[in-house]
Amino acid sequence: MRKSLIAFVLVLLSAAAGPGARAQTTTTLDDLVSAVVHVKTFINPNGRTVATLGGERQGTGIVIGADGLVLTIGYLMVEAHAAEVVTNDGRTVPANVVGYDHETGFGLLKAAQPLNLRPMGLGKSADLKEKDPVLVASFGGTGMVAPVHVVARREFAGSWEYLLDEAIFTTPPHPAWSGAALINREGKLVGVGSLIVRDVGGKGDGEPGNMFVPIDRLPPILADLIAEGRVSGPARPWLGVTAEEVAGRLLVARVTADGPAEKAGVQKGDILVGVGGQTAKSLADFYRKVWARGGAGTSVPLDLLRDNAAKRIDVESMNRLDHLKLKSTF
Repeated sequence: MRKSLIAFVLVLLSAAAGPGARAQTTTTLDDLVSAVVHVKTFINPNGRTVATLGGERQGTGIVIGADGLVLTIGYLMVEAHAAEVVTNDGRTVPANVVGYDHETGFGLLKAAQPLNLRPMGLGKSADLKEKDPVLVASFGGTGMVAPVHVVARREFAGSWEYLLDEAIFTTPPHPAWSGAALINREGKLVGVGSLIVRDVGGKGDGEPGNMFVPIDRLPPILADLIAEGRVSGPARPWLGVTAEEVAGRLLVARVTADGPAEKAGVQKGDILVGVGGQTAKSLADFYRKVWARGGAGTSVPLDLLRDNAAKRIDVESMNRLDHLKLKSTF
């Protein structure tokens, strides 16, 4: 397995490295994974996400800055009041919370002490094509690097009011996907691990794999996250509804405690029909209709079915980040 992995990395990197790449492959792989670190976070005990995500969280982060800036998947660090980073050589370094973006799902930390690691460069996720060979690297050294291939780049709608227009799906599935680095043939970061999914191709064949957030979503918001801890400008309206597509209907599976929907009277078990008289054809379509009403704070007229009876409930939306117990320590 180790030999086949090295051979695969050689194929990926040789085009970028040119002649002599074969002799340097092992070193190149070690260099790549040195930027992949372990992230552990300690969440505000009063945090809104403790009940669903836990009070202590662990996963992978990727060093993307020479100053110790670490990129990870946001659910590992949202509402954290403290964090630490562990390098492949066993060093544990305290980390500060920098920023979180709900729209992309990215989270940023910064090591409080020098890591002395070469950061991983950012690639272009838009250049990825179906069937392209790539690597997934999670914390744990070269033993946690696995060759995979891109199955699809397609829309992904998450039940937590989350939508990516063009998420990256790969197979076979990696067992430690949370915050894992998706690396292209040039050794550049092109995605950050978010989920394991049962239908990676979206064709209903049940093939398992992973979903990655494309790295191209990071550069436009990076400066804001570093400076302010969040993206500047108008936020999308957030309702506090967890919805799932069941038998062609949008079922309310959970209503966030003390969130806008709960305050307005939306209940678990309600069927979301549409927004302001416009029928929602899918979860993604529902989100787009909600967001089209205006920015956070706008009133969203939800059309529901409850006990087979039609109902209209106006929900005063808000910025989700204002509902969370966030603390930027940087």
